[in-house]
Amino acid sequence: MSQCQVMSKENYFIGVDVGTGSARAAVIDTQGKLISIDVEPITTYNPKHDIFEQSTDNIWSSITKCVRNIIKIANLSPESIKGIGFDATCSLVALDKHGKPCSVDPESGFTEQYRNVILWADHRAIDQANRINATRHSVLRYVGNTISPEMEIPKTLWLKENMPASKWDAIGYLMDLPDFLTYKATGATTRSTCSLTCKCSYLPRLVGQGWEPSFFKDIGLSCLIDENFARLGAVNPDDVAEAGDPLGNGLCAQAAQDLGLLPGTPVGSAVIDAYAGALATLGATSSDHERNELLSQLDRSLKTQGPSRLAIICGTSSCHITMSPEPIFVPGVWGPYRSVMVPDMWHAEGGQSSTGQLIDFILNTHPAIHEAREKAGGSNVYNFLTEHLKKLQAQRNVKHIEELTRHLHIYPDFHGNRSPLADPSLRGTIVGVSLDRSIDDLALRYLATLQAIACQTRHIIEALNKEGYLIDTLCISGGLCKSELFVKIIANTTQCRLIMPESIEGAVVIGAAFLGAKASGLISSDLWEIMVRLGRSGSTVMPDQEAKELNDKRYNVFLAMLEDQKKYRQMMA
Repeated sequence: MSQCQVMSKENYFIGVDVGTGSARAAVIDTQGKLISIDVEPITTYNPKHDIFEQSTDNIWSSITKCVRNIIKIANLSPESIKGIGFDATCSLVALDKHGKPCSVDPESGFTEQYRNVILWADHRAIDQANRINATRHSVLRYVGNTISPEMEIPKTLWLKENMPASKWDAIGYLMDLPDFLTYKATGATTRSTCSLTCKCSYLPRLVGQGWEPSFFKDIGLSCLIDENFARLGAVNPDDVAEAGDPLGNGLCAQAAQDLGLLPGTPVGSAVIDAYAGALATLGATSSDHERNELLSQLDRSLKTQGPSRLAIICGTSSCHITMSPEPIFVPGVWGPYRSVMVPDMWHAEGGQSSTGQLIDFILNTHPAIHEAREKAGGSNVYNFLTEHLKKLQAQRNVKHIEELTRHLHIYPDFHGNRSPLADPSLRGTIVGVSLDRSIDDLALRYLATLQAIACQTRHIIEALNKEGYLIDTLCISGGLCKSELFVKIIANTTQCRLIMPESIEGAVVIGAAFLGAKASGLISSDLWEIMVRLGRSGSTVMPDQEAKELNDKRYNVFLAMLEDQKKYRQMMA
């Protein structure tokens, strides 16, 4: 373990995060403190309900605006930036043999070259995923025995089966979006262990031989074997890097010019966005005493804290990441993935395909939403509804706000289930609907949706703990965490301690900056040490024991609604 070095105040690190709808960049100092942050929108093309596409040109343009803005806001010189890290959604990028965009858009006959990204939420490859799962190949053991259509290999198979041969043959590179960003930044085609292992059916060192030819033969992608996996990359061990490892010669001249930074600025190997959120939060502590304890015995603290902490990154979708020193297999949960974040640790990844998206859908389809937005005025509608729920609680004289929805229940899999059931065909359910079109009813549906998301989080935690994890602390971040009501509901439903980050919305992009810090070599070469030293916590939220019985009852209804849906499907089969 390396020691923290005394550093000049002129040293800073940049993180770049590409989410579903926006790119953001942030500057942090050597203490992990957020100095400046900027966000720019990204365009998504959604010609059909299950088709979601983006453009790497558009994404890079948004990134360059963000980085230039944060440097200007913070009044920093390019010389003060000592490292940069990237994270992004697990979306599939197609490039031609010259590294230019290659269309993935069936609506245009694959002629709109700028539409070269299949977004993570795109479910065009459900049939391909089902056929891959039917092989029962041993590689699938590392994705909870069920590959998701959101992963890159089903999408690659879809392209092979649906593109004209000439279009397929024109593809020179297939990359997970985080790896595209480091390629664009450095010119190096090095892939990250995180992207390859989590989303591309790659078996890393001490697990397998990398690409498993028998798997690709069984699923109908023998052509990739014939070309020695050139399009997927990572043909040699040197072509794969662990999180934060320095890539190439740092920023290439063109990227440096685009970003307004110096050529050669160290660039750390990227991670998927959820893992960046985990980087920023899993090492954060609720007190200086707790931090010092973790730092005093880094190896021991990593192995004991890993299995008891769960990072939850709440946004359009939500991801749940934990880690352990030994592999723990959990049905319906992706992983265990070796060394995809912290080297030599095994990581498990649960998830909810739709959380923020579900909340917006429930609200936007209610007849009272326009009235609520008008009454909210300068406040956002979520804060308005939270205050409305508090008024209802007082009017109806109930002790716990959860009592308001005693007879209104929502099952949340409107976009399928990612974990722990790994069933993209599941759908949502609402029980207890009346003809009420008022704001009262809208507020109650909002509360019931938050409770549904919390119940599913508990479902994932129970699946993890059943197999050997000891989750009792949730390190939670993302846009949904700005809601005190959401945080309270999660704590009460799961009965776990919650550690909030100092910067709720900035956690993911701050985690990306940790990768830049590691690449610089100025803080430590040990990623766990960086996570503990630079991880900054805000408040700690403890569960309300008095509400436990009521929330246990709601969770039992949640499980019953799941079983009911299965029964209805059997009846109609």
